[in-house]
Amino acid sequence: MKTLLKITLACLIFLSVNAYSQETIIPEIKYADLEKYIELAKQNFPRAKSYQLRSDGVKIGITTASLSYLDIFNASYFYRPGDRAVLDPVNPYNVNGVQFGVGINLGNLLTKPFLVKKAKIDYELAKLEQKDFELLLVNDVKVRYYDYIQQLSLLKISSQMAQDNKGVAESLRLRFEKGEITLDAYNQSRINQFTSFQQKIQAESLYLKSKDLLEQIIGMKLSEVK
Repeated sequence: MKTLLKITLACLIFLSVNAYSQETIIPEIKYADLEKYIELAKQNFPRAKSYQLRSDGVKIGITTASLSYLDIFNASYFYRPGDRAVLDPVNPYNVNGVQFGVGINLGNLLTKPFLVKKAKIDYELAKLEQKDFELLLVNDVKVRYYDYIQQLSLLKISSQMAQDNKGVAESLRLRFEKGEITLDAYNQSRINQFTSFQQKIQAESLYLKSKDLLEQIIGMKLSEVK
């Protein structure tokens, strides 16, 4: 009986080592998919959109500030019908008809170049902030993708271990019913089976969470990504 128990435990250890030795996440990483996820995050992630809109808005401010140079000049006109007497006969500049005038606001003339320069600086700052956020976003997508691949690989291992332990437990159950092994050996196989099923359920939960986090940042379901 002790020999059989040792053989059974050795089989379990072999299955565990074999399952883990065959798994590595490196071959599972698809960089083409990762690039797609990064581009989708830049397009769909709300904060990425807000940074883009802010940059576009500040850029429009440059054009607005440049066009505001026209505010420096104030044009006016005065019209007096020709059949009326002039306002001041002594003043030769008071004549009938239409009179035009142009005024220059010196304050605006002096401040406009600085306003345009400030608008350009604000745009450069907005672009730098957008670039900084994009770098953080790219890194976040990578972290979530690698975690997703890791949890997917662990789920495969846990599923295989649960299946192997189920087979061993079933085999030992038949042997126990035939009186070939002790109750302790059979109970140990049941404990191993329960533990492997528990680990599988936990792996499923972690996998689903990592999948949700990745889908959250790219803005769509992984099944919808082409």
